[in-house]
Amino acid sequence: MKTNWVMLAALASAGLVGCNGSSNTPAAPAIPEGTTVTVALLETTDIHSNVLSYNYYALAEDTSLGLERTSTLIQAARAENPNNVLLDDGDVIQGTLLADLQAVAAPVPCSGTLAVHKAMNALKYDAGGMGNHEFNYGLGYLSQITNTDFGIPGVAKPTGTCGAPAFPSVLSNVVGVATGKPIFQPYTVLPRDFAATAPDGSKLTVKINVGVLSFVPPQILEWDQKVLAGKVSVTGVQEAAKQYVPELRSKGADLVVALSHGGLDTSTYSPKMENGSYHLTSTGIDALMIGHSHLIFPKGKEEGAAALDASFAAFPASAKIDAVNGFVNGVPTVMAQSWGRRLGIIKLTMAYQGGKWVVQPAKTTVESRGFKYTDGKTLVKADPAIAPLVATEHAATVAYAKQPLGISTDFEMSAYFALVGDVSAIQLVNQAQLDYVKNFIATSTDATLSSYKNIPVISCSAPFKAGRNGPSDFTDVASGASPAAPVGLQVRNPGDLYLYSNNNLQAVKIKGADLKAWLETSARQFNQIDPAITAEQDLVPSYGTIYNYDVFYAENNALTYQIDVTKKVGSRIVNLTYKGAPVADGDDFIVATNDYRAGGGGAVPGIDGSKTIIKSPDANQAVVSNYLASLSTKGGKVTLAANGSARSWSFVKTATAGPVILRSAPGHLALAQSSGIANVASEGGLDASGFAKYGIDLSK
Repeated sequence: MKTNWVMLAALASAGLVGCNGSSNTPAAPAIPEGTTVTVALLETTDIHSNVLSYNYYALAEDTSLGLERTSTLIQAARAENPNNVLLDDGDVIQGTLLADLQAVAAPVPCSGTLAVHKAMNALKYDAGGMGNHEFNYGLGYLSQITNTDFGIPGVAKPTGTCGAPAFPSVLSNVVGVATGKPIFQPYTVLPRDFAATAPDGSKLTVKINVGVLSFVPPQILEWDQKVLAGKVSVTGVQEAAKQYVPELRSKGADLVVALSHGGLDTSTYSPKMENGSYHLTSTGIDALMIGHSHLIFPKGKEEGAAALDASFAAFPASAKIDAVNGFVNGVPTVMAQSWGRRLGIIKLTMAYQGGKWVVQPAKTTVESRGFKYTDGKTLVKADPAIAPLVATEHAATVAYAKQPLGISTDFEMSAYFALVGDVSAIQLVNQAQLDYVKNFIATSTDATLSSYKNIPVISCSAPFKAGRNGPSDFTDVASGASPAAPVGLQVRNPGDLYLYSNNNLQAVKIKGADLKAWLETSARQFNQIDPAITAEQDLVPSYGTIYNYDVFYAENNALTYQIDVTKKVGSRIVNLTYKGAPVADGDDFIVATNDYRAGGGGAVPGIDGSKTIIKSPDANQAVVSNYLASLSTKGGKVTLAANGSARSWSFVKTATAGPVILRSAPGHLALAQSSGIANVASEGGLDASGFAKYGIDLSK
């Protein structure tokens, strides 16, 4: 006879049937052995305050991003999977002019709620983790906007209840130095009633306790040293997981999900790993949701094999990373890119076996779903409910972005071809940084700094917006400017030139050998080109680490070097000269850079904080703004001749048997030609991600 599990469950929950047939002892109904439940774990990551499909630097709609479109994906996924949990993997509060406005220019009061949190509250997130960028604006701000008392001396949350996420915020590997206790709750347990299926096919409701942990890179102590030093310490991800996963299990967690704000590094584990997510798979978790790298994992189903990022394709088979189906060492794993452009979906089936819920890998699927998931061509529409929630903040940000800086430019500063030699979007940043450091040393009363006055100062900066987040993610300041019709610069422009408002300017004192090693590290960005191959070769296989591609500059273009992309990584820099003479290993240089790089970000050999001689209180972005202001007060203008044409580097000329391509935004061949970027020879068709494939002639 078929057992009516639904009826038994109802009777038991009403206290009418007990475990021994008693009629008045309330008890939870027994779950039949073999019962199955399917749960959809939904992930967003690296939203970076992109609430609307709008680019504040370009003052234009951008349909390729925005939480208002992710909302449409979320509603569809929830309709497909009634048993669902929506989680965020951090880097929420920083990244756009909207974020800077609410944190710095016009700080949101305790009584207010961040625009991005308003949207997330409306979407009814179940829990959220932290990312490294949550710490950029300082612990006081983070305490306020999450309504959390960190228990850190000198960090006071405003009195009363502040506007905050309406869901639990967790962080498992950051503790207060003074207390030794986590500054956020290290985990949360979410009890959820889900529909399940008994072995006989009947339906019943079961309670599943979903445990959630969250991890950030230990490097936050270096990247945000100015606001974190002496206040917090960070535990390695594996150590924290080994502490808290058993606690979660002991508190009844049936399913343990790790929100790890880090990518997949398969090298030997270290507690200092920036991208240690791979090593969490051995700690007893059931599902892994990752971020930080702004990549797609597994590959986008709607875009075919082309969406498999080169970073994942390169893993050895021994790593047991299935980038097609979304498993790492057998653990279902997802990364939903960034800026709200994707929704991670782990559709996980569990079976009730031996008194506990056991994940069934063969019945579990993983998807990183993009805006074109329905047919591969059509973008999902924005959820109309989101924009009205942040209309006031959006209008204020647009007004803020349009404020004039009082200076004009006669050329277009773009990063479309920064990877083939164009410095129009980089030189001005380097000039500002170099000018700052020279003045800092010249006016310093510190005896040690004063002794450095005769050491050459050079500068480096990366093209931060050069395709990392898709074909719309390129710096393009004063588009259409010309000597005949200069364009006035606005508040939004320095942020386009220098994306990270949290970076502070620093300077390091290095030797010529360090400089060459630094340049070799930057040159890792390029693929090794085989001149004899007739098939198409990608000059830049991935833009995932574009922020580590430093371009160096010295006054009067005194520093020059070449990159030989036919050579292996580590042996590509040739003809490195300063003022026409070869740079010797023992030569001294002072390099103006940012605190991320000076402190070890990007893993440049020997650049680990030990060579830092200047720790400026000023942000690099502010340094650029102030430099522009100084040019204005002196009656100057930003010109191509003075601020955008000093190309310090070039490729070693190489003839290739087959085509070499660079992926960039479409429609800019004429700009390359008018800017004198002679090695951009042609513009081809679009790839699956919307990048144009430009032909690069390495013989020029």
